[in-house]
Amino acid sequence: MAGRGALLAPAAPPAASPRVAGRGALLAPPAPPAAPPRATWRENPVSAADLLAKVRDCTPVSRGRYRSDNGTPAHIPVCGTREAVFWKADMDIDCDGRPGPRCNRRTDPYFSDSTAYAQSDGRPLSPERLPFIVVPAPSRIWDYREHGVGGGSVAAVVFRDRVQYAVVGDTGPQDIIGEASYATAKALGIRADPQGGGTPSGVTYIVFKDARVSPIEDHAAAVTAGERLARRFVGAR
Repeated sequence: MAGRGALLAPAAPPAASPRVAGRGALLAPPAPPAAPPRATWRENPVSAADLLAKVRDCTPVSRGRYRSDNGTPAHIPVCGTREAVFWKADMDIDCDGRPGPRCNRRTDPYFSDSTAYAQSDGRPLSPERLPFIVVPAPSRIWDYREHGVGGGSVAAVVFRDRVQYAVVGDTGPQDIIGEASYATAKALGIRADPQGGGTPSGVTYIVFKDARVSPIEDHAAAVTAGERLARRFVGAR
């Protein structure tokens, strides 16, 4: 029954004993005991709290600061450690890339059918299927390429108590930061509508230096690499 200990199956009837001529029946030798099941062990995933504690303090690596949207004050620096760069911003929804039922010219008036980085077959990334983030195009404020970051770089995106591993997949305006694909927002529980979706604050983007996934569209590889890099980043063993 559910919620109780497992019931033992009724014992199977003993097998017929072999006979030896002129003697009584002999008992068959007992079967060897079954090997105990092998225990499986998994490391606990790195929590949002662990990652946020690691990026509590900021050492700016950008020469200036970014806006979260057009017309807002520029107050967001890109910060850095030996292992990663990070920023804390809003999340706008990037629907650019290969069109689908949720991301197309009808759903997004600013839709573009291309991304800065393409998948292995040359097609644009799918914003509906692939969690990826957007970095600002290189400028005098900051050039992500100078910090071991590029297309396919592994990122951890944190919102409230959720962590989503993603890749760098697109570039945006030179003076605005805080954008990720439809799939990234959906995985974090953020409204993913390209018109009116996203969240105005509370998102932390952590990009690990010199760590890229190839092919870029292999999300499972990004998750595996992201969890390993995140554990090292927070000092977990």
